Amino acid sequence: MIVEIVSAVAVVGGVWLASAVRVVKQYERGLVFRFGRVRSQVRDPGLALLLPIADRMQKVNMQVVTLPVPAQDGITRDNVTVRVDAVVYFKVVDPVLAVVHVQDYRSAIGQVAQTSLRSIIGKSDLDDLLSNRERLNEGLELMIDSPALDWGIHIDRVEIKDVALPESMKRSMSRQAEAERERRARVISADGELQASHKLAQAAATMADTPAALQLRLLETVVQVSAEKNSTLVLPFPVELLRFLDARTDPAAPAAKPPEPRAAAESSPEKTSNGQVAPREGEASDVPDQRSR
Repeated sequence: MIVEIVSAVAVVGGVWLASAVRVVKQYERGLVFRFGRVRSQVRDPGLALLLPIADRMQKVNMQVVTLPVPAQDGITRDNVTVRVDAVVYFKVVDPVLAVVHVQDYRSAIGQVAQTSLRSIIGKSDLDDLLSNRERLNEGLELMIDSPALDWGIHIDRVEIKDVALPESMKRSMSRQAEAERERRARVISADGELQASHKLAQAAATMADTPAALQLRLLETVVQVSAEKNSTLVLPFPVELLRFLDARTDPAAPAAKPPEPRAAAESSPEKTSNGQVAPREGEASDVPDQRSR
C-alpha cells in the first residue's frame, strides 16, 4: 500500500515537474502568461520554472528574419509600367510588443512592405529606380520602420532586388545607349583628327624649313612600303631630288667653254657699190640683173 502511494506521488511529481519546467534556447526569449496576463519579466535562455496550471509560456524568435516581398506592379512618376520586388531583413527587439500589440508580426511586416514598395514606385522616376537604388532603399526602410517600431520590430535593411521593364522600353533604352556610345566615339575620333592636323601642320612647317627632311621622309615611306612583299612599288624620280643633287654639285669642276664667234667677214654680209647686199658663195641671187634691161 505504501509503495503504491509513493509511486503515485512520484508520478504526480514527475508530471508537475514536466509541466513546470521549460527550456529556452539561446536565440529565443520566453514570455510567461499567468492567468492570461503577461509578465513583465522576459525569461532568458536556459531552464525556466513555471507554476503548473497558472502559467503558460510563449517563445519568441530573436533571429534576423529574411522576408521576401512579392513583385509589385506600379507606374512610375514618368508614366512607365514596371514590376519591382524586394527583400526585408528585420528582427524582434521587444518580445512583449511583438506578441501583444500585433497578432502576426511577420504577416504585418509583409503587408506594410508591399504597400510601401508600391508607394515608392509611384513617387520615383524610372532613372531613379535603375540608378539610385541606395536612396530608394533608405526611403523604403524608413516607410516600413515607422509602424514596425510600435510592434517591437527593428528593420535592419531593405533591398530592391529587381526592376522588370517592358520589352519596348528595353529596346528604347538599348537604342539610346547605342546612340550615346556612337556620339562619344565620333567626338573622340574628331578630337584625334584635330590633334593630328595640328601635329601635321607643325611637321609640314619643319619640313619646309629643312628640305632634306622631306627626302628622308620619302625614303622612310619607301622602306615601309617595301616591307610588304606582296606589293609592287612604282617610285617616280622626284624633281626635288634633282634640285637637291644639283645644289650639292662640286663648284670646282671646269665649266664648258662657249663656242668662238665667227669672223666678222663671215658674220657680216658684203654690200655692192649701189647699196645692195651681195650674195654669198653657193647662194643664188634672187635680185634680177639690171644690166640685162
